Amino acid sequence: MIQRTCAAFYAKKISTEFKDVDHIRNIGISAHIDSGKTTLTERILFYTGRVDEMHEVRGKDGVGATMDFMELERQRGITIQSAATYTVWKDCNINIIDTPGHVDFTVEVERALRVLDGAVLVLCAVGGVQSQTFTVNRQMARYHVPCVAFVNKLDRMGANHTRVLKQMRSKLGHNTAFLQIPIGLEANNKGIIDLIHMKALYFEEPYGLTIREDEIPQDLRAESEDRRQELIECVANADETLGEMFLEEKTPNEDDIKAAIRRATLKRLFTPMLVGSALKNKGVQPLLDAVLDYLPKPNEVENYALNESEEEKGKKVLLDSSRTGDKSFVGLAFKLEAGRFGQLTYIRVYQGKLSRGDMIYNTRTGKRVKISRLARMHAQNMEEIQDTYAGDICALFGVDCASGDTFVSKGNTNISMESIYIPEPVISMSIKPVDNKSLDNFSKGIQRFTREDPTFRIQYDPESKESIVSGMGELHLDIYAQRLEREYSAKCILGRPKVAFRETIVKRCEFNHLHKKQSGGQGQYGRVIGVLEPLPPEKFTVNEFEDATTGTNIPKQFVPAIEKGFRIACEKGSLIGHKVTGVRFILEDGAHHAVDSSDYSFQLAAEGAVKQDYFVYPSFPARYDTAVFEIGEWQVIEPVMLVEVTSPIEYQGAVLAGLNKRHAIITGQDSTENFFTITCEVPLNEMFGYATDLRSSTQGKGEFTMEYSQYCPVLPETYEELARIYEQQKSNADSERKRKKN
Repeated sequence: MIQRTCAAFYAKKISTEFKDVDHIRNIGISAHIDSGKTTLTERILFYTGRVDEMHEVRGKDGVGATMDFMELERQRGITIQSAATYTVWKDCNINIIDTPGHVDFTVEVERALRVLDGAVLVLCAVGGVQSQTFTVNRQMARYHVPCVAFVNKLDRMGANHTRVLKQMRSKLGHNTAFLQIPIGLEANNKGIIDLIHMKALYFEEPYGLTIREDEIPQDLRAESEDRRQELIECVANADETLGEMFLEEKTPNEDDIKAAIRRATLKRLFTPMLVGSALKNKGVQPLLDAVLDYLPKPNEVENYALNESEEEKGKKVLLDSSRTGDKSFVGLAFKLEAGRFGQLTYIRVYQGKLSRGDMIYNTRTGKRVKISRLARMHAQNMEEIQDTYAGDICALFGVDCASGDTFVSKGNTNISMESIYIPEPVISMSIKPVDNKSLDNFSKGIQRFTREDPTFRIQYDPESKESIVSGMGELHLDIYAQRLEREYSAKCILGRPKVAFRETIVKRCEFNHLHKKQSGGQGQYGRVIGVLEPLPPEKFTVNEFEDATTGTNIPKQFVPAIEKGFRIACEKGSLIGHKVTGVRFILEDGAHHAVDSSDYSFQLAAEGAVKQDYFVYPSFPARYDTAVFEIGEWQVIEPVMLVEVTSPIEYQGAVLAGLNKRHAIITGQDSTENFFTITCEVPLNEMFGYATDLRSSTQGKGEFTMEYSQYCPVLPETYEELARIYEQQKSNADSERKRKKN
């Protein structure tokens, strides 16, 4: 214990020292839920001397892992929010962000990957590529983040590293190969074989701190040779230099192979695959070596800002990642957190230097901020610093901003960085505190959580007179309800889940709408002419406005009011009363009156143009068939989820029957000796109560995960039910108005 304590002090001491750019790595650890991300991070912190002793996610000591510091995380055994730390390995500072694996907290992964240079993709040796693995893979591709893969849990029954490799290639499309193979699986896992140096590595007790090198066991030598040759071939296909050596039948040495792997990995043309068992303390130190060897330094990633000046609007500006501090400061705020230290803003520095006492500017709001304190975070603990440089991740105190805001020094106020992709919420519930005494605390908590998490939203529904919270899933909203009770003493009641149905246009519709109200004195006059057209399916959750007018029929000062009217009209559709999305409003022409035209007139004209196209046909036809689309041009869409179900093979028939009952479309099946996995797409509206049904049909042995996939048209019977409910709500509202009037 004395040695470990000294090592922890040493790591803390040199981590705060200034490092040149070659000795910096910014990485995230991402994976499907229960793949072992947080356990792996705990081992990394232990082996690098950052913590004195290891604690398990669901350990008997009740302490919990370092990075899961929230009480709810330790209670549930899952990661709810991303946590940042930093450590040192072989004289290199590594900034680490541990991210959640559950789809409901996917925005935490999104904003972490936005500011990281590389990532470790953790895969379970039993589960392989799972539903959230697809999401993480897409997010890495969106931000061009290179990664190394780590096949974890080799000690688990049913572990099969070869199957995981095949899935990485077939399902995710990665050019990948093993850099290591295991010496035995399940309970027989004794160590790993390094295919580059052709050595067997054994991790000695206690805690795998000592690595013993030995000759490769006789029974694994042939497989090791084959796997090494496969590795060289895969890398040669992605790297020109090694490819030429391969064609010339030259034998590459260890340095040639490592250099080629690095070049191919940085270009996202190859994914190195390592193996181990974090829980059993095997394979973690070689993974850290791979992070240094194959993932990028900050200066090997090109980061751009956008010029916002009138003359060069939208032009990309390449940022300088040198750590000399002589360039002007540019940083991106990617996470807000209110904790025991007050309001924290996590920021990635992309250019220049930031020091205590500096003045910086928020390019979105134009506000000036003085930096009173700077800190580096280690989970829930902070360590104050004086300066931070390009390539660093730090925390600021008391800064009023939003996730995705760009901060710059005085001379750079015309640039901003590309913000973070925020997925739209897919589920809503009514929420209210159990008593009026906690209303103030309830409001404070809601205000804080909506600032911290852009996928958690609240609005007031005037018809039902309820507050409605929206999020990425039932667990997402349930977690926030529990946090309101724990952190703000505001116990809440959540209503039944409501799916985020949307109304959208099917095909291009022209409009020519006049809003006219002239009866003496100043009246109202505005005509809008143009087209409503559908957006592509990947944009079904947004709306777009385009001003294509020429001439002066509509003065330019009225265009913002027309856009406002369009967006107001989209707040509530006429089919089922849900939001209208996936529509582009193209304004082509119109007319105005010298006296009677105003912003309000054109706003109402735009609202009328959208509504006009709804009422070409009866609002609620008896049948939901092609006639609705041909005449009315509109349809109702719903979120469809990608669902993955795993169960013992004897329950396969019952599981399939349950999914078919919920209108599932099977997209893939896989099976091992005793278990099977089904991948399918199911409407979210059909998934409520599925956890109970699955437990019942598999005697509690089945499990499932789901994530948002896309929006698709609803089934006819679903539309008819939604239309009936909306008609009933309108009828009740009319009756209530008449009653109050009388």
